[in-house]
Amino acid sequence: MTTDSPESAAPSRPSLGVRIGRIAFLVLAGLVVIAVAAAFFVTWTIQRSFPQTEGTLPLDGLQAEVTVQRDESGIPTITADTTHDLFYAEGFVHAQDRFFEMDFRRHVTAGRVAEMFGESQAGTDAFLRTLGWRTVAEAEVAAMDEVTLGYYQAYADGVNAYLSSRSGAELSLEYAVLGMQNPEYAPEPWEPADSVAWLKAMAWDLRGNVEDETERSLLAAELASGASDAAETQATLDRLYPAYPFDEHPVIVPEISTVPAVGTDAAPAAFTTDENDGEMQQAATTIEWQEASDVIEAASILVGDVGEGIGSNSWVVSGDLTDTGMPLLANDPHLGSSLPSVWYQVQLKCSEVTDDCPFDVGGFSFSGLPGIVIGHNQKVAWGFTNLTTDVTDLYIERIEGDQYWRDGALVPLEESTETIKVAGGDDIELTIRSTVHGPIISGLTDDFTAIADDPEPGLVAGGATGTAPAGDASEYAVSLRWTALDPGTAATAIFALSTAQDFDEFRAAAALFDVPAQNLIYADTEGNIGYQTPGRLPIRGAGDGWMPQPGWDSSYDWTGFIPFEDLPVSYNPSAGYIVTANNAIVPDDYPYFLSRDWDYGYRAARIVDLIERRSADAPLTADDMRDIQMDSEMWIGKRLATAMDEVQVTGEGTADAVDLLRSWNAQNEASSAAAAYANVLWSNLVQNLFAERDQPLPIDGQGRLFTVVSGLLDDPTDPLWTNPTIDVASMDEMLALSAEEAYDELSALQGTTVSAWRWGDLHAITLTSDTLGSSGIAPIEALFNRGPFPVSGGASVVNATGWELGASYATTTVPSMRMVVDLSDLDASTWIHLTGASGHAFDEHYIDQTDDWAAGIQRPWAFSAKAVDAAARHTLVLTPAE
Repeated sequence: MTTDSPESAAPSRPSLGVRIGRIAFLVLAGLVVIAVAAAFFVTWTIQRSFPQTEGTLPLDGLQAEVTVQRDESGIPTITADTTHDLFYAEGFVHAQDRFFEMDFRRHVTAGRVAEMFGESQAGTDAFLRTLGWRTVAEAEVAAMDEVTLGYYQAYADGVNAYLSSRSGAELSLEYAVLGMQNPEYAPEPWEPADSVAWLKAMAWDLRGNVEDETERSLLAAELASGASDAAETQATLDRLYPAYPFDEHPVIVPEISTVPAVGTDAAPAAFTTDENDGEMQQAATTIEWQEASDVIEAASILVGDVGEGIGSNSWVVSGDLTDTGMPLLANDPHLGSSLPSVWYQVQLKCSEVTDDCPFDVGGFSFSGLPGIVIGHNQKVAWGFTNLTTDVTDLYIERIEGDQYWRDGALVPLEESTETIKVAGGDDIELTIRSTVHGPIISGLTDDFTAIADDPEPGLVAGGATGTAPAGDASEYAVSLRWTALDPGTAATAIFALSTAQDFDEFRAAAALFDVPAQNLIYADTEGNIGYQTPGRLPIRGAGDGWMPQPGWDSSYDWTGFIPFEDLPVSYNPSAGYIVTANNAIVPDDYPYFLSRDWDYGYRAARIVDLIERRSADAPLTADDMRDIQMDSEMWIGKRLATAMDEVQVTGEGTADAVDLLRSWNAQNEASSAAAAYANVLWSNLVQNLFAERDQPLPIDGQGRLFTVVSGLLDDPTDPLWTNPTIDVASMDEMLALSAEEAYDELSALQGTTVSAWRWGDLHAITLTSDTLGSSGIAPIEALFNRGPFPVSGGASVVNATGWELGASYATTTVPSMRMVVDLSDLDASTWIHLTGASGHAFDEHYIDQTDDWAAGIQRPWAFSAKAVDAAARHTLVLTPAE
């Protein structure tokens, strides 16, 4: 019998490898438990803010039951017995889906972002507080009629009903993240002025030419230092900022229609009598949260950037040109990319349409604003594009202490003091100074301050005469005159548009829509189409606003506004269509000055051309409208392809790239290699022509540059083709160098196989949250941002996906939504917008529309009660609390 040794009787010791394995397993198990717990916590935190969309929900303040039906895209249709309950419910539903966005927006418009995000935003707050949007909004609320104020107050009550039931992360995931930095923050109750102030933000987004005016003034100062005289400086400016090509591109209203004054009973004329109307419109066929460098840029990040592609398309065609015999109306506003989308789609329906409850309307609203901004009711459809009239002017003021010069005398500045509260920091006292023209904005931004430092060249280039009053203690400053800083009535116009039943009532609503100035197109179920210029459009004295003007001379002041009945209008034009794409509104002989800074008309020309050619072949359909919205033909690309035909380039790769252009259809399709090369070639050419110089010239505004470069291509002897900085002495050398650099750039990005290049990958869009999406903290950004998504289109094409020359090819401005309204059957209308209905990250409707948006697919737009019932996937009944 064998006896075990003591060693054999003792428990065996695991090997080192086994021990490490066990430790690793225990650590892994622990990590899994922690990860599961963390995932559960994050999931619970995220999902607790998602809206209730089913069942019954009692609310204090409701007068009767309200039904909220959501379709498969999460789009709500709200049906109520009274206007109070209708707008109360809209406020509640907006808060369900988008409250953080609403809360952030109202802090922006009030200049109170530092209260949420700390001292980094104080400079932007100072600028926005100086503009005074919130103050103007409060004045507009105070002036509202009782009925309109009731709509805004009911909406605010609905928002506050939602706030009363939730707080912190229950409202939105963003509040959980914000609480780490600013644990004391809690949202305030909603007020009507919070809603109205957002219209000022949209007016800023569509503010017109103030950046162009600033750029020209600074450029004039640079040019004057090297020019022989003022005439040479002016000639260069005129060359770089050419006039609108009236002889080549269409205007919106070739012939102003004769219509009765608003409010009269007479029916408008059925059509214009100008036999040349169609020919004039057909003129197109003749042409083949992050760091910001200054507070203007920061404000643009927060609100919206007037960048490449900001604008819009809209058009309406009469039943004479359509397959149904009834009008079709198309609209796609171009705005800065945002997540969530700037738009919120909703339908508002009175259970019985009466004088007391007149709403049966669907379309696009802004979260935080009651009503519908763009859309249709049961009889009328309407769309917007930016009017691009000049409603902002810069004035050079001569300041002495607390006074400024006016017509040879010193008058007192207006001064006020405000306090900027800063999360985690000390309060900042802000002194705001104003003249008769508006707030003084130099000292707040680098560009405006630079104008104040050297204003004379800009004044001379702008046509100002005389000299500034002199004073030992005097200094220059820049003030801003802007229509949006005067109280207006756009907040009331929204409801008038929604209830308009004919063209006269539509025009009456347009008369109220003063800021932002928009082109308004119209169609109705009686078969009529129309257009109205609305807006508060200034009549100027001695100047035209193209450059800053002398504030000390009252002859340069605005003298009034164009009377509404004198504004351009078109009703059932004989051409059978009306196209607006930020192009010139009327011919150059219109008796009032409107602007010198129109979009140059390439989009408008292409839309007109497509409508004319397609309608000549067959009646137009809704599919035709959607196809036109996605048209991506690059006009300057065609010119470059022709220009490169005779140019000798160096390198086999460059030659292969140039060959792509010879068979290219000029469409900037996402999958196109030729489109990728054409756009990179265009970028390099523009930079070589203008930016790569001892004295760089501006390269913003691609439509403007289309016109400038096209003129250069027609004149090989133009001195701009010579650039000693890059050792180029002719047009062919400039084109060859640009082609070779474009090949090198694109092959470094996407490889040397030219056929594998893809414009959509180069031009992709990354959807970035307007706040925490640019925090600089990768895990937080990953929670809120999405993409990139390949995108077609480009700058100054109908499918206007803008990008910034010299910076990146990535999409920055977009068709923020697309809609096609079919007046023969409103249920056959279609729509899409950039992201989705929800502002909650990880909600199923956060970005569920983006793929369809990128592909040009539009979704059905159920409107009738029967169609809405059939489309409903979720129904929530809001009831009065007992």
